[in-house]
Amino acid sequence: MERRELLAGKLARAVLRGRGGGNVTLLPGEARAGDGSRPPNSYTRSYGCTTTIAAPYAQAITRTRAALTEQGFGVLTEIDVKKTLKEKLDVEFRPYVILGACNPALARRALEADLGVGLLLPCNVVVYDNGDGTSTVAAIDPLAALGIVGDNPALATVAHEAQGRLYAAVERLMGA
Repeated sequence: MERRELLAGKLARAVLRGRGGGNVTLLPGEARAGDGSRPPNSYTRSYGCTTTIAAPYAQAITRTRAALTEQGFGVLTEIDVKKTLKEKLDVEFRPYVILGACNPALARRALEADLGVGLLLPCNVVVYDNGDGTSTVAAIDPLAALGIVGDNPALATVAHEAQGRLYAAVERLMGA
């Protein structure tokens, strides 16, 4: 396992250790610390943190925006995937939104460390309707994206902080 993956797992466990219940899956490759199992409707991906919340889609978007704001993120872009697919391809799709979240202080530090990192910004957070009164919220793992950039300690520091804040926002949704 690479060093950054080990650090990502440690940071994610530290962010979520001892917090309230709910369905969250930590990445890379771990269920919630101390839990030992994956909750229903939850899954792991090597590139993000996912939770399922008991909230209808519109409410989940509102709560996600608020949780991001609490962690210093603004939403720069909002892509309504359902609407876009209907307009461009005339196909139906579940309610699904991609929020482009940006923490200005972290973005500045990342760009100062590597101007090319702008290709990876903003941090995407998705919200989608599960069709059963629940919604799924997932946030990118900035450390996974960092794997594209290569070894840059200054950028790694920013990615760690961004990961902690994004995961804290997802964790907040479970207790709200």
